[in-house]
Amino acid sequence: MKGFLEDANYSIGLLDEGATLADVIDNCIYEHTHTGKRAFYVGDLGKLVRKNLQWQNVMAPIKPFYPVRCNCTPGVLEVLGILGVGFACSSKSEMAIVQDLGISPENIIYTNPCKQTSQIKYAAKVGINIMTCDSDTELKKIARNHPNAKLLLHIATEDITADEEMNMKFGTTLKNCRHLMECAKELEVQIVGVKFHVSGSCQDLQTYIHAISDARCVFDMAEEFGFKMNTLDIGGGFTGSELQLEEVNHAIRPLLDAYFPKESGVNVIAEPGCYYVSSAFTLAVNIIAKKAVECDKLLPSGVEQTENDDEPVFTYYINDGVYGSFANKLSEKLNTVPEVHKKYKEDEPLFASSLWGPSCDELDQIVENCLLPELSVGDWLIFDNMGSGTLGEQSTFNDYQRPLIYYMMSFSDWDEMQDAGIASDTLMKNFFFVPSCIQLSPEDRFSTAA
Repeated sequence: MKGFLEDANYSIGLLDEGATLADVIDNCIYEHTHTGKRAFYVGDLGKLVRKNLQWQNVMAPIKPFYPVRCNCTPGVLEVLGILGVGFACSSKSEMAIVQDLGISPENIIYTNPCKQTSQIKYAAKVGINIMTCDSDTELKKIARNHPNAKLLLHIATEDITADEEMNMKFGTTLKNCRHLMECAKELEVQIVGVKFHVSGSCQDLQTYIHAISDARCVFDMAEEFGFKMNTLDIGGGFTGSELQLEEVNHAIRPLLDAYFPKESGVNVIAEPGCYYVSSAFTLAVNIIAKKAVECDKLLPSGVEQTENDDEPVFTYYINDGVYGSFANKLSEKLNTVPEVHKKYKEDEPLFASSLWGPSCDELDQIVENCLLPELSVGDWLIFDNMGSGTLGEQSTFNDYQRPLIYYMMSFSDWDEMQDAGIASDTLMKNFFFVPSCIQLSPEDRFSTAA
């Protein structure tokens, strides 16, 4: 099998009925243990197919526009493109990647709230007209460099549970919308809709209701200025949970039907990112160094050791970190826990442990404290739900070696794509058959040899 990152010539393994993703991970670890212990991902592209079907069942007719920055690996983008998903791009490189897939400019939105002039000109050149705007400075910049732009006014949401600083940073107020419309009218720039974003950490569904109500006010305001509004973008914030998706749909559907009914001609779209990709990727990392320290020097207050206080606390260093696959750890809480790959006894003692990346940087802490059996250099750890925000452009800090990617898909998911008439001849060229995985002895399967 061959793994790829940012490589158009990627391949996808078709798993037969006897093969599982766990088998793939086992065999990849076996191979890497004997060839270099490089960190790697296993991506289940079939989950994208299932997530899209779930979206159609729950959220239709709201069309998804996938934020490319969330995970811009070629397998993900091509599968989503085949599924008919639109794309929300935040940079010239993202727009170019999506266009290389043959995606129509009508299915691309330029969503960066702080756009570079050169990138606005690029969007104009390639016909990407729909973009967001939340200030008069951006409006004037767009007017000078993209006269055919069609703008979505990005309005702020009142999310008291989310990061207030982020809410202040992006989005404009209802009061300022009138000022922006006056400017747009003077500059002869089209305003065609409204965008808002509710954080995935928001627990109050009333935030969606308030935001949709505010959007309706902006649409009414636009009529006074003669703008023909046709798009409402309800943003991202979809966690990937079917329950959360159904809860959001239950909250917003009555208001959408009342304020933006089908006969209004308003297209409602959304930007689900981690919804599609988070659970689709698993990361395997290798322990490259280990230290034992005194308990009171590492263990945070209030955390108890499973055994007596005389036992050590272990610090492990792995071959990936915040300057690579764990980049999101610098700005948000890690939403996955490490799983030990090798088998260990149920009654084996657990020790307070911390996990660090390879950079020797004080910021490169991945897990502050967790309970693990005592591990050795060469052992492997598995992190689930690593598909979101971790597979874009990554740093080469300290000669960081990017993980390989092994794309997989089950025959049942592939059949689902074919039955829906959305299989691609181009994609088919990337497939290879993966039979039931090699049968390894326990000694070989869990070897930690250098």
